Amino acid sequence: MEQRKSYKDAKETVQAGKTLARPNTEVLYDGGLSRSSDEIPVMGVERRAEVIQLELPLATLDKQGRDNGTTTKSIPITKQMVWKSYKKIRGNKGAAGIDEETIAMYEERLSDNLYILWNRMSSGSYFPPAVLEVEILKDDGRKRKLGIPTVNDRVAQQVIKGYLEPRLEAEFSPQSYGYRPLKNAHQALAQVRTNVRQYRWVIDMDISGFFDHMSHELLMKAIGRHVEEKWAKMYIKRWLEAPIEDREGGRRYRKGEGTPQGGVISPLLSNLFLHYTFDKWIGKTYPQLSFVRYADDIIVHCDSQGEAEKVLQAIKERLAACRLELNEQKTKIVYCKTANRKAKFKTVKFDFLGFSFQPRTASTKEGKLFLSYDCSISRKSEKKIAATIRQSNFHCWTNSDITRIAEEFNPKIQGWITYYGKFRKYNLMRIFGLFNWRLIKWAVKRYKRFKGSMQQAGRWIRQLAKSYPGLFIHWQHGFQNA
Repeated sequence: MEQRKSYKDAKETVQAGKTLARPNTEVLYDGGLSRSSDEIPVMGVERRAEVIQLELPLATLDKQGRDNGTTTKSIPITKQMVWKSYKKIRGNKGAAGIDEETIAMYEERLSDNLYILWNRMSSGSYFPPAVLEVEILKDDGRKRKLGIPTVNDRVAQQVIKGYLEPRLEAEFSPQSYGYRPLKNAHQALAQVRTNVRQYRWVIDMDISGFFDHMSHELLMKAIGRHVEEKWAKMYIKRWLEAPIEDREGGRRYRKGEGTPQGGVISPLLSNLFLHYTFDKWIGKTYPQLSFVRYADDIIVHCDSQGEAEKVLQAIKERLAACRLELNEQKTKIVYCKTANRKAKFKTVKFDFLGFSFQPRTASTKEGKLFLSYDCSISRKSEKKIAATIRQSNFHCWTNSDITRIAEEFNPKIQGWITYYGKFRKYNLMRIFGLFNWRLIKWAVKRYKRFKGSMQQAGRWIRQLAKSYPGLFIHWQHGFQNA
């Protein structure tokens, strides 16, 4: 007997055994999303607090109860904008929010869900649900709180982000690289590599709990300089004030500060906040200096130790005025020591975006060695990758052949090489040495012919790497004997 399904109608009540009004489909007709049979033109059961009064003419419906295209909405959010935003969210994937609805579940009633969302957003009656709070372990043992919106709310946030991003992008500094179109971490790292050749000193900054302490008042002032639309500011304000709920049902509200680290629109808002808090300020106050910012990770380059100390103190005062503060334990002044920079200073290394910048041996075109200042994968990143390899325990997969291991790890290996192999790729040797050693342990456990000999199994693995270098991605990059 077929199990009956349960669905929620527009009033969020469960309709047990209810069949869909029409087949689910992603197909859109020329006019946009098809109309939901559960949605009325004016949403009668929405929360009314802080709803902006909108002049909404009644929709003209055809015989099937669908919008015939003559409806005029005072908020210029189109069905195509919602559809485009959904495709973006689907491509980014992501976890379920507080309603435990996955993207696959959302797509079971895709046309209805997107139509309801469009109707509510275009009429000003959309209110975001609570954000699911989850904790992830940081490298220092502390926990970072992430906020995960529902799938539907991620689509809504993407609509507003897509609407506002082009105009805000035109204002942002070229020295800001985080979460921006056509900009990435490798570009930020390349700029730091260029800057450390010119400047001898670096301020490595860490802002304490930036996403948790960003002032709503100051953020809305910054938004007001570029966004005139009251409806756009209204939705941003609602997202900032949306409740936070944990998996046990505990709920709380933000008190005038913070934005979910995990929200779709949060990176855009944080970039705007730091654009005025830091980028424009330092450009006017210290125009002779260079800096690189990736979200809230900031590197400032200075000419002397005295200048670095003076600038750091000014930055602390500026952040305090904007209701932020630096993490004193993680913020430091660094001397970029090279063969030609021989001053004595205790700190000559800093980490940025998973790479360590420090004095390193390099060679000239003639093959002569000298001391340079450059970056490579950090020890912290190495330990994190090594932990991933160890925790997999793939050396115990004695029921699997080597192709099964390759299928499981090649996507990860490709990601490690693509990101950490951008600069000084050969320094990934330790990582892939550990991986190959685990392969040898697997071979010893898997095949009795090696009689427990790591040496025999090692010769077999190395021969396999020469004969079939395409089996593992890192073998293709020359890490066969790592």
